[in-house]
Amino acid sequence: MPKGRSEPSLPEIVQARALMNSVLRSFLTGRGYLEVETPSMVPAPGMEPHIRAFETELDLAELGLPASTLYLHTSPEYAMKRLLADGLDRIYQLCKVFRAEPPSASHNPEFTMLELYRSPGDHETVMRDLEDLLLFLCHAFTGSDCLPGGARVTVPFPRITVREAFKDATGVDIAAYPPGDPSGLANALEMSCGMGASEGDDWDAVFFRAFLDKVEPGLGREQAVYLVDYPAHMSALARLRADDARWAERFELFVGGSELANGFHELNDAEEQRRRLEAEQEERRRLGVQLPPLDEDFIEAVGRLPDAGGVAVGMDRVLMLLTGVATIENVLLFPAHRFPALDCGR
Repeated sequence: MPKGRSEPSLPEIVQARALMNSVLRSFLTGRGYLEVETPSMVPAPGMEPHIRAFETELDLAELGLPASTLYLHTSPEYAMKRLLADGLDRIYQLCKVFRAEPPSASHNPEFTMLELYRSPGDHETVMRDLEDLLLFLCHAFTGSDCLPGGARVTVPFPRITVREAFKDATGVDIAAYPPGDPSGLANALEMSCGMGASEGDDWDAVFFRAFLDKVEPGLGREQAVYLVDYPAHMSALARLRADDARWAERFELFVGGSELANGFHELNDAEEQRRRLEAEQEERRRLGVQLPPLDEDFIEAVGRLPDAGGVAVGMDRVLMLLTGVATIENVLLFPAHRFPALDCGR
């Protein structure tokens, strides 16, 4: 793409995505990963309270059978962990996933995700593979470890804990205000940086309002960075730290103020996994949002998982960084806002 252009042509988008996918597959094959495919339409999507899946109905009336509710997957995670439990050790998938959220500069309701798992391994093992992959991609596009926007992807990426990043940006130590004390956290933020809370906000709502406004925009501006050690209650699929169970072995990757990836040292305790998913299900009920069933096959597979690490990467956002464009629509051939129902007055 010619330097300085913010709106690439259609051929440039196609060529850039083809290059990214080709380089990605070459790298992962060289690391011993096997590409797999799993269904896009599933009987039970993820249970995260703030992610809504697209829902559809399989009409079987002509066969004399009742209709079935199905969902477009928000991630291939559940299916891929079942493959991991069945004996595959290094697997990845590059696929379309779907989340019923409005289009924005960095989100499209249908987007491309890279999901990968490695066993034996943990979150640190996967973090090393991911940072090497991003450097490999950057060299393919720019010939250096510097992205068009100026951020570097020099390895190893630095790590900062959620607690440290939040305190640096807001002056508030979240460890002093556990999840059962949203008012305490809200009052501390009001005193420290003038951020108020809305009536009825839970701890997560208070936290994320400050995180999105004060913390995230500054992450990875000069150098790609890993945010590590998320609060345990925000990490339903991750193991907890053995030395301090307040924090989970979960990480996110940030470059240029944008979150690119979310990964874990995978939980492999089926009883604990059920308890956490039921807690998320109850939170969805409290919020009055979509209430899908638990995925019993997934829960059973969790109990057979080996020691493993996994990560999901938003590849459209990666392509934005590799090409230096400002909005996700500039790396998509058919962005959702062009559909009449989602035009949003544009």
